[in-house]
Amino acid sequence: MTRQQTADWSRIMTDASLLWADAATVMMLRSWRVMAGGPAAQREMERAVSEKIEAGFELAGAFAGGRVRTPEAAARKAISVYGQRVRGNRRRLG
Repeated sequence: MTRQQTADWSRIMTDASLLWADAATVMMLRSWRVMAGGPAAQREMERAVSEKIEAGFELAGAFAGGRVRTPEAAARKAISVYGQRVRGNRRRLG
């Protein structure tokens, strides 16, 4: 493996770790909202499910459409697709 390939995967792992930490924060904030109950809790649960479905379809479409051609590109695309939603939720909920 070349230095560049190692650097690419190191950056991907760093970005994935940051996404993982942000996702944990969003799960905590969402849990608090759901535990509060009421209509806001119902909307939050519906939003959580629909976002996951949308993200899955977006990622599957990128893979099926041939826009993702390498393992590195697949990792980058997954981090990008899920990262957009996680960051948006963190801003909205935090």
